[in-house]
Amino acid sequence: MPSESLSLQELYAPDNACFGCGPANSKGLRIRSFPKDGDEDTLICVWTPSDHHVAYATFVNGGVIGSIFDCHSNWAAMWHLMRRDNLESPPCTVTGEFQVKFKRPTTMGEPLRLEARAVTSKGSKVEVEATLSVDDKVTATCHGTFIAVKPGHPAYHRW
Repeated sequence: MPSESLSLQELYAPDNACFGCGPANSKGLRIRSFPKDGDEDTLICVWTPSDHHVAYATFVNGGVIGSIFDCHSNWAAMWHLMRRDNLESPPCTVTGEFQVKFKRPTTMGEPLRLEARAVTSKGSKVEVEATLSVDDKVTATCHGTFIAVKPGHPAYHRW
């Protein structure tokens, strides 16, 4: 994932101001999601926390971890719907619910690797599973449901 390549967020939602994934939010986390080489169904994100993302000692705040899981998984749902339905532009997806399970503390100062993929979908709903790893050790997992919204929803056309 060369940094000069455009992420899905930069490609499809360059004006998005979302705290977690919006390229237009200079104070946000600005995660960048890319299809995995050799496995287009999986999205990869490598993100390095800054000092102000600390919870205690040398570990990443759990709320920050939840935010990056939420956004990266949401993009995995959107990517799945685009591919499943052969769409040229992304449907606007929102979070229905997500659950994070912390397996061990996530250390600061190291790149965090997220992988997310749709595991089921029916209509506008997509279930996504994701992992967060540091040095090839899974530190947290996430399972969530994401929904493509229709006109009239406040988030519609946010991309």
